[in-house]
Amino acid sequence: MTSSAPFRLSVLDQSPVAEGSTAADAVQNTLDLARAADALGFDRYWLAEHHASAGIVGVAPEVLIGPVALATRRIRVGSGGIMLPHFSPFKIAETFRLLGAIAPGRIDLGLGRAPGSDQRTAYALQRDRSRRIPSDDFPHHVAELLGYLSGTLPEDHVFASLTATLPDGTRGSPDPWMLGSSPDSARWAAELGLPYCIADFINSNAVPLADIYRRNFQPSRWSAAPHLMVATWAIAAGDREEAELLAMPSAMMFAHLLRGQTIAVPPVEKARAWLADNPAAGRRDRRMLLGDAGEVRAGIEEVAALYGAQEVMLVNILPEHDKRRRSYELVAEAFGMTKAAEAA
Repeated sequence: MTSSAPFRLSVLDQSPVAEGSTAADAVQNTLDLARAADALGFDRYWLAEHHASAGIVGVAPEVLIGPVALATRRIRVGSGGIMLPHFSPFKIAETFRLLGAIAPGRIDLGLGRAPGSDQRTAYALQRDRSRRIPSDDFPHHVAELLGYLSGTLPEDHVFASLTATLPDGTRGSPDPWMLGSSPDSARWAAELGLPYCIADFINSNAVPLADIYRRNFQPSRWSAAPHLMVATWAIAAGDREEAELLAMPSAMMFAHLLRGQTIAVPPVEKARAWLADNPAAGRRDRRMLLGDAGEVRAGIEEVAALYGAQEVMLVNILPEHDKRRRSYELVAEAFGMTKAAEAA
C-alpha cells in the first residue's frame, strides 16, 4: 500500500486489558485491530512482550503472531519484541521458522534485551535460577540465533548440525530486527547489519542512537544499508481535547507502575479523577503525539524527520477498543492510506 508519506506506517500492539474485561476480550481486540490495520494499509503489525501486568495480556508474541497472521492477508506480522534473555536462541529459531511456514514472507523477528517486566519477574522467567543471566550474553545469543536462521553457524559450533533440523526456511525464514532504546542496541544493530527499531515511546531522547546506528553500520545478508524505524506514542481523536482525555488512562497506569503496581486500563473518567487528585503523578517526559488527525500526522512527520526514519510504528493504550481502532483509522485517513487501500 502507498500513502502520501515518505515513510511506512505500522502498528505496535501491547494487547491492553481494560478494567472489567478479560484476557480473552483483549485477544479478540488484538485480532480485530490487526484486521483493521491490514485493510487500512499499515505495513507491519507487531506484538509486544510484557510480563506480570494486570493491564497488558501480551506476554507471548510468539503465541499471538500465528493467529494474527492467519486473520490477515498482506500485512507483515512480528514481535516487538522477543526478549531474548528469556529464551534459548535455538528455541526462537524453531518457533519463528515455524511461524514463517504459517505465513511465508510475512514474519518479522524483533529482538530485545529488556526484561519486559521487573527484575523479580525476569528471574522467575529463567529456567536456571542458580544464577542471574548476565546481560553481556545478549550479543552472543543474537549471533547464535542469526547463525541458525542463515545456516552460517561455524562447522565446529557445538550446535551447528541443528540448523538442518529447523522447519524449511526457503520462504519461511523471518526477517530479524534489533529493537532498543539505548546506545548498546544501536551498536549491536549496526555491527550485525540488522534493521533497527528505536523505542521513542520509552526514550524520547533517543535521536543520537540513530546517528550511532548509521555511522557504524556494517552491510550484511540482512540489510545492505541502514534501515531505521522509530516507534512512537500516538493517539488521534476528533480533537485535541478528546485525545488528551484518552491519554489519561495510560498516564494513570504508568504512575502506578512507577510505584511498583500494575493495574488494568482504567476508564477515562476514573483516570481523570485520579490524576486530578495526584497531579504530579501524571506528568511524563516521554513524547506523546495527541490531537486530531492533522495534528497527529504533523507530529509523526516531525518524529520521522528527527530520526531520519524510513518507517514509523505507532503504539497506544486506550480503555475503549473502538476509540483505539478509530485512532489508527484517523491516521490512515490523514496519510491517504485508506484511498490507496480502496484502490488496491
